[in-house]
Amino acid sequence: MPKERKEVKLNDNSSMDFIHRFIPAVATAVKDNKNKSHALLLLHGTGGNEDDLVSVGKMLCENCVLLSPRGKVLENGMPRFFRRLAEGVFDIKDLKHRTQELADFVEKASQFYGFDLNKTIAVGFSNGANIAASMILLRPEVLAGAILFRAMVPFKPDYYPDLSTKHVLLSEGLHDPIASEQEAKMLFDIMKKSGAKITLKWQNSSHNLTQEDIVIAKEWLTSIFSDS
Repeated sequence: MPKERKEVKLNDNSSMDFIHRFIPAVATAVKDNKNKSHALLLLHGTGGNEDDLVSVGKMLCENCVLLSPRGKVLENGMPRFFRRLAEGVFDIKDLKHRTQELADFVEKASQFYGFDLNKTIAVGFSNGANIAASMILLRPEVLAGAILFRAMVPFKPDYYPDLSTKHVLLSEGLHDPIASEQEAKMLFDIMKKSGAKITLKWQNSSHNLTQEDIVIAKEWLTSIFSDS
């Protein structure tokens, strides 16, 4: 079985100081970059931590590298990846700053642990899905794509980046009072206009994650990985 490690930081730069969980791939260690394992970047929702989505990551891909950081912003003691001003109202300045900080961390982590950014898919839920969407828009070179559970529009971009090589799955709840149907469609349109290969799936659920989310995401991920 692979050894799980919880690291505190990768170097002396405070922007790299993310408490996180790293789990190497089950497969035998590879010898060159071309054969590196696929990786999942796991991004929890509000009040979660670095352990929240590990089981989800293992269900989605039992043979992937897993990297799961804890959000550095606290809201009433609950970890988040960026500040918000109210429910559904984001602090855009902080969001963009935290997006760059997280993207820098992922780049450093890929060098430190030896996984390939070109084979890295973000898996985010709620707040984690929102910052994953922001990363795709602001730092597309850091991810090959994303699975976004219950995501909202992180911000309206001033221009549409070239996401023609990116794969994105949106899995949204039909009865979600937080990430509304309108929000989901707006995010879909932004990704579509940016050229992303995007899929939108609706679940008969609220804001909660369901087994159907996992089934659909695993099928989507298997399809994406078979092409890479």
